[in-house]
Amino acid sequence: MFEKLAQIALKFRVIVILVFVGITIFFAIQIPKAKIDTDLKSELPSNMPSRIRMDQIEKMFKGTEFVMITFTAKDSIFNKNTLKRVIKISKNLEKVVQVEKVTSLYTYKDLKAEDGSLIVEPLLKKVPRGNNGMLKLKDRIKNNDMIYKNIVSSDFKSTAIIAILKPNSDDEKILSSIDKILKKYPGNEKIEIGGVPVSRAVTSEYMKTDMRKFLPAGLLIMLIFLFFCFRSISGVLLPFIIVVMSIIVSVGIIPILGWKIQFVTIILPVILIAVANDYGIHVIAKYQENLIEYPKKDQNSLIKNIVESLGGPVIATGITTIAGLMSLMTHIIIPAKQLGILASVGVGFSLLASITFLPAVLSFLPKPELKTKDRKKHFLDKILENLSKFIKNNFVSILIGAIAITLIIGVGIAKLVVDTNPVNYFSKDTPIVKAYKLINKEFGGSTNLSIVAEGDIKDPVIMKKIDDLENMLSKRKSIGQVMSISKVIKQMNKVLHNGDENFYKIPNSRDTIAQYFLLYSMSGDSEDLEKLVDFDYKHALINARISTTSVNTFKKELKYIKAYIAKDPNTPFKIMGGYADIISELMDAIVSGQVISILLSLLLVAVIVGVLFKSFYAALFSVLPLSFAITILFGLMGYFNIELNIITAMLTSIMIGVGIDYTIHFLWRYRNERFNGKNSEDALYKTITTTGRGIVFNALSVIVGFVVLMLSKFLPVQFFGFLVVVSISTCLLVAMVLLPAICILFKPKFLEPSIDEEKLDITIPSKEAFENI
Repeated sequence: MFEKLAQIALKFRVIVILVFVGITIFFAIQIPKAKIDTDLKSELPSNMPSRIRMDQIEKMFKGTEFVMITFTAKDSIFNKNTLKRVIKISKNLEKVVQVEKVTSLYTYKDLKAEDGSLIVEPLLKKVPRGNNGMLKLKDRIKNNDMIYKNIVSSDFKSTAIIAILKPNSDDEKILSSIDKILKKYPGNEKIEIGGVPVSRAVTSEYMKTDMRKFLPAGLLIMLIFLFFCFRSISGVLLPFIIVVMSIIVSVGIIPILGWKIQFVTIILPVILIAVANDYGIHVIAKYQENLIEYPKKDQNSLIKNIVESLGGPVIATGITTIAGLMSLMTHIIIPAKQLGILASVGVGFSLLASITFLPAVLSFLPKPELKTKDRKKHFLDKILENLSKFIKNNFVSILIGAIAITLIIGVGIAKLVVDTNPVNYFSKDTPIVKAYKLINKEFGGSTNLSIVAEGDIKDPVIMKKIDDLENMLSKRKSIGQVMSISKVIKQMNKVLHNGDENFYKIPNSRDTIAQYFLLYSMSGDSEDLEKLVDFDYKHALINARISTTSVNTFKKELKYIKAYIAKDPNTPFKIMGGYADIISELMDAIVSGQVISILLSLLLVAVIVGVLFKSFYAALFSVLPLSFAITILFGLMGYFNIELNIITAMLTSIMIGVGIDYTIHFLWRYRNERFNGKNSEDALYKTITTTGRGIVFNALSVIVGFVVLMLSKFLPVQFFGFLVVVSISTCLLVAMVLLPAICILFKPKFLEPSIDEEKLDITIPSKEAFENI
């Protein structure tokens, strides 16, 4: 099979080269059409329960997302300049097309009674004059819990403008409009901006920055590494060209399939920089090995031997890498599924290019003049020779040491934390994190949780249940501001009873509640209440804001609220959703998805290796070293407090898909050497000093490729880069130290020459046979 493939690649070399170049050009033309999308909701499956609930709430009450702009004065907000600035900015924000409602000191309606009538008027029509006017305003705010600690801080040094957005608004356009307004009305107050749309916009900007850094930095590091490995122009450029072509093809597919570049997708080029050159590296390493072993053979004969001898293991390792990447299809996040497909396409393309395109190009190049006697040993060769001797003399100690280290590090798994809140993707000193801290501390929280009550909202029984729920939520330490229609009704009841605190409660009569709604609509604007109750008074919305970014706290609060609601058999609360709900469900999905992904990856790899070696024991043998590496990976994550999140959850699929390559290459060469008559020690020495060189180069290429991720502005991406370095290093040590020790100690039958060679359908060309080509 591989002999024919070699003949085709050489016979039709011009056509092969043109086909690969043509495909690359076609996909390169598509890349400018790719767009960026950072909306978390769009990353979730449409049938995800929390997304369905959020869609239902938005359908009833329109947009629930908001941007909060905070103003912090040096001493107090009660000064002419600060209040004027808040008024002007509020007025301008109301004119922004994508803003549905603005809440600020200027827009907030204050309630008061005159001659038995309800008067609804803006809290801040104009800036009060003198100290007395400012003190009166301060007193009105302090006595209104719909304003105090909601849009005014407890120390009165900060105030906020909340812009509630229309559904499906464009984040960048909104923030651009806000930026223009803020620049139009400068001041001395310190301004910070927060909210989910802000997080998305910052994420989008950081993604663009990362992509601009990752690709050139990754390619430059790869060029330097390849030169270090092969010290030849062809050894550097050929694997490099294949990497570039693979990236172009994978990214070019994105707009063709109607997909968008999302947060997870930014690591696609890095994955391909690190992985797509692996097969080219093995081909070049084998080519250099053949130049030394068979210096008299012509170029085409050398190339044919490469394809014939490496075709099997290269295709096998490519398939296992693709299998590992495709296990990302079990991930709940849609972009992660897409990443698995895109990376698999890139790896598949590089695999085919390495065994067809690369040999075709290589055949046009002159054979280098390289004499064995003039060749100085690479320092790596000396290391590998010493490693072989060390394993031969210490294989039992190696196995015991590996088990002990794995058990000790594995204890760290118990400390592993899951976090899916995008706010925690940024470092603590970034403006977005500082804004969230201020909002959580002074303005009732940044993460929205909405609960919908169904029924006759004017019914005092239902209204009191809404009020009871609000009171319960207000007492929870992790929940800051809570807003519901019951609070408005209580305030009206109090105002219409001359401000008597005893009447700050829900009236017992339905007619009274209905009358209050009528009075409000006559004096004020019914649209003021549209975020709290619908037009038919059949649905009411209770909005709670959680004042922490901890996903575990989200889950805890959701569980408590659900238990509270479940106690009432006639509860009117039918829907609970929002950003906190989505992130909480995402956390559970990542944990379960991680388990499924690991099991599926190991199963696929085991099946492929089992079929490749036609042995059930080979399948088990391949899974064992990976199990060591997986345990060490998660243990270290626990010890170093690195969270399992959307990005890091993908690591095991990549690690298993790539890490198994080293095992396959080692086992394939070791078995061939055993079948050629060498004893286990000599086979080990030959395998480690020849194929081991390619394995080390391969692993180092992955490591240096992923190191560039540490330049990212996103913490999960930085940690992902670090963890890849750790995990691939572990896989390398397992394949080059632990695996050889196991082979010598247990001598598995599928690697021994007693097995019928023909049944295994292995082609093992001897040196003598090759000399006669």
